[in-house]
Amino acid sequence: MHEGWNRDRQRWLTAAGLGGLLLVGGIALLVPRAWQQRQEAARSTADPSPRPAPSPPAQAPWVSPLQRQCSVDDAVMEQRLLSLQEALPQRLQRIRIDPSNYGHRLPRDAYGNSVANRPEMVVLHETVYGLQSAINTFTTHHPDDAEQVSYHMLIGGKGEIVQALDPERRAFGAGYSAFQGRWAVTNAAMAGSVNNFALHLSLETPLDGEDEGGSHSGYTPAQYDALAVVLADWMRRFDIPAEAITTHRHVDLGLERADPRSFDWRQLQVRLAALGMLC
Repeated sequence: MHEGWNRDRQRWLTAAGLGGLLLVGGIALLVPRAWQQRQEAARSTADPSPRPAPSPPAQAPWVSPLQRQCSVDDAVMEQRLLSLQEALPQRLQRIRIDPSNYGHRLPRDAYGNSVANRPEMVVLHETVYGLQSAINTFTTHHPDDAEQVSYHMLIGGKGEIVQALDPERRAFGAGYSAFQGRWAVTNAAMAGSVNNFALHLSLETPLDGEDEGGSHSGYTPAQYDALAVVLADWMRRFDIPAEAITTHRHVDLGLERADPRSFDWRQLQVRLAALGMLC
C-alpha cells in the first residue's frame, strides 16, 4: 500500500515540476526537478572506464618567432615597462561577464581521460571591433553555444588592460583548435579545442581594421607595452614558456581565423627581453 502511494505521489510531483523524493537517513526529502534532472544526466553520462579520445587532425608545427635575448639597448623603454609591471595590479580593470560565455577547466575529458586543466599556453587574438563592443558581447547572455565567446584579457588601443575572466576559468576563445598535436574534447558532441589549457588575450583592433581585410595599420606602442607586461605576469605565474605563446590563426583548425592581423613580433620580442623573459 505504501509503495503504491509513494509511486502515485512521485508521479504527481514530477508532473507538477516539483521534483521528487530523496530518501536520506530514512527521511523523505523533496528535491527540485532541476536538481533531479542534473543528477540523472550525470548518471547517464558517467563512464566508469576511460576510452580513447579522438586525436586532432594534423597541423603545421608552431615555430615561435620569439628568440632568446638577454638584454636591450633602450634603457628608457626598459624603465617604462618595469614601472608598468609594478603598477599592473592597480591598472587592471576587472569586469564581470555573463556565465554563459565561460566554463570551468575540467580535469577529465568527455571520455573519462585526465586532461590538462591549468594554463599551459597563450593564444593571441584581436577584437575586430572596438574594446567596448567586445565587453558588450561578453556581458550579454548567449544561450546558443555558437554565440558564446570570451577572452581572459583585453588590451585597448591606449594601453587599457581589462580582465574579462579570471585565468582559473575556461574562456571560450578558440572553438575548433589544437596546438602542437594537443586538444581536449570536453563535450563528446563537439570537436576538441585548446580552451581547457589555454589563456586568451585580445588586442583592440584599430578603426581601419574593422573589416575582413588581411591587414590593418597595426597596434599601438601602448598596446605592445601592456601586452608584454601581462604576458610576463602569466609566464611567471603559470610557468608558460615563450614558445607556447601563439596566435588564433595558428591554432584554428577550421582555417577561418586570421587574428591577430598585422601583429609585429619584433615589438613583443624586445619588450619581453626588457622584462627578462627571454633569457
